[in-house]
Amino acid sequence: MLDESERFPQLTDLSRGQLIGLLQDAAKNWLAHDGTWFQAVEREHGMDVAIRADTESWRHFTVVEAKRIMKRHGIKEGGGISALVKALSYRFYAFINVQDVVEQTNTRVVFHMRDCRVQSARKRKGLADFPCKPVGLVEYEYFAGTIDPRIKTRCLYCPPDEHPRDSFCAWEFIVEEGAK
Repeated sequence: MLDESERFPQLTDLSRGQLIGLLQDAAKNWLAHDGTWFQAVEREHGMDVAIRADTESWRHFTVVEAKRIMKRHGIKEGGGISALVKALSYRFYAFINVQDVVEQTNTRVVFHMRDCRVQSARKRKGLADFPCKPVGLVEYEYFAGTIDPRIKTRCLYCPPDEHPRDSFCAWEFIVEEGAK
């Protein structure tokens, strides 16, 4: 089997900055595809159907993403809050959005999306926030649950909810004691 330098010779001479740029471009392309897919469904079937389809897609994708992150970075299932925080930092979103973690303990963490490319683009266009809460509820619950099934997810706010100017959404993750 070929090693990575043999499989991807075009990457071997890139600088660290170029590799980071390549990763950011890949994340932007992924998000652009997600958005254009959503808009195509919305045009054909309306917003409610598009959100239902998007939610179902995220139900599966977020588990795949979590498992790949875990494998790549040696994150063991059941690793609690610290494993979740590490995994969140490797999601595609982490390379194109501004996010942070606050109030972290061994059993609880609050995660904020400070700048979201989707919401910021809508704001620049004078549009209302995209009502992503139904999708986010599934996305974050399934991602966290894949990292550690004991983790329960609670939305603190997410559009269409009102939110502070410096954060589009916030999520609380708690390891339930005694949960398996």
